[in-house]
Amino acid sequence: MTDGPKYGFDTLQIHAGARPDPATGARQTPIYQSTAFVFRDAEHAAALFNLQEVGYIYSRLTNPTVAVLQERVATLEGGVGAVCCSSGHAAQIMALFPLMAPGLNVVVSTRLYGGTVTQFSQTIKRFGWEATFVDFDDLDAVKAAINDKTRAVFCEAIANPGGYITDLDAISAIADAAEIPLIVDNTSATPYLCRPIEHGATLVVHSTTKYLTGNGTVTGGVVVDSGTFDWSANDKFPSLSAPEPAYHGLKFHETFGPLAFTFHGIAIGLRDLGMTMNPQAAHYTLMGTETLSLRMDRHVENALKIAEWLEQDDRVDYVTYAGLKSSPYYDRVAKICPRGAGGLFTFAVKGGYDACVKLVNALEIFSHVANLGDARSLIIHSASTTHRQLTAEQQRAAGAAPEVVRVSIGIEDADDLIADLDQALSKAAS
Repeated sequence: MTDGPKYGFDTLQIHAGARPDPATGARQTPIYQSTAFVFRDAEHAAALFNLQEVGYIYSRLTNPTVAVLQERVATLEGGVGAVCCSSGHAAQIMALFPLMAPGLNVVVSTRLYGGTVTQFSQTIKRFGWEATFVDFDDLDAVKAAINDKTRAVFCEAIANPGGYITDLDAISAIADAAEIPLIVDNTSATPYLCRPIEHGATLVVHSTTKYLTGNGTVTGGVVVDSGTFDWSANDKFPSLSAPEPAYHGLKFHETFGPLAFTFHGIAIGLRDLGMTMNPQAAHYTLMGTETLSLRMDRHVENALKIAEWLEQDDRVDYVTYAGLKSSPYYDRVAKICPRGAGGLFTFAVKGGYDACVKLVNALEIFSHVANLGDARSLIIHSASTTHRQLTAEQQRAAGAAPEVVRVSIGIEDADDLIADLDQALSKAAS
């Protein structure tokens, strides 16, 4: 559905990538629960393995159900292609894999999900990669952190947990000047609220586990390729510009042009890393995308109402929601997320760590889970859970101080959610 008329978001979130099943006429995308796919003949098999023809070989690489989701998310993000994988963390490694090598680094925002901070500060060192953490509100610091070993810049559009909004236009300008790609995690915003490629992003990653699926059933991730980066402009990205020994010297960028990163992600990334999304997970996520805009409108509406209520409550020290006029990020909402500031934010409870624990334990509608983006409202005390492995300094830099709780506002009745918070805050303050 990317050719012909220009369809609106609500239409594309239902139809992009999907067609009635040619064998049965099934209107919903079938779950192709098959490990392997039969070749027409020996020549067909050889063409697929040589990357001379697009098709299905083995579900670690390609699967018809997963392919529909890849096309749908790429279309919603305004990209040329996408690669689905097993989780959001897998998507981050998949995004970096063709760009990095031992001794190279990535410049990343301090305002990131705690698991991402750990992945970048600890785990990627085992590959010989390094991450330099910088406050992305300090543009001069971002510029200064980039050196001749830097191969990417990484941030979140709406940062988890605080709901801070990154100035993607300013950051992409810095990345462009350095001739390196900008990778944006768009999980908390979704393509309905923010389209990072329109603000200069080269790659967009998602934990599809969150808002794209929207029902807390399956984990997944996706890397979306903008198709706009010139991988052959210099010798920084040999995986994409230089001959690939595993494919008889094929050069991905020369051969596949704008789709070079996408083809590499499948032919090398999924082939060798094996971080594959299973077809049933893709099916659940496809069903979730069909209602994405409806849910996000409600998430935003509820989040703003609840944030405004919390901001006026004497038991609360501060609220970080960017949709509040008091937020230092308020002016960025119209530019970066014109449909709203999302459904994720934090608030600080007077009484500190202990009061936060009491609050979490007293809530009845809110679920205490390590997730976000569900139709249900969720809460977590990040300092004791998702950001527990970080130092106190890292926790505060990430917006997960000991006195702070993170809420992911669902699509329930907002007044019921406010009443639940009210009674829990009373118990926390007692």
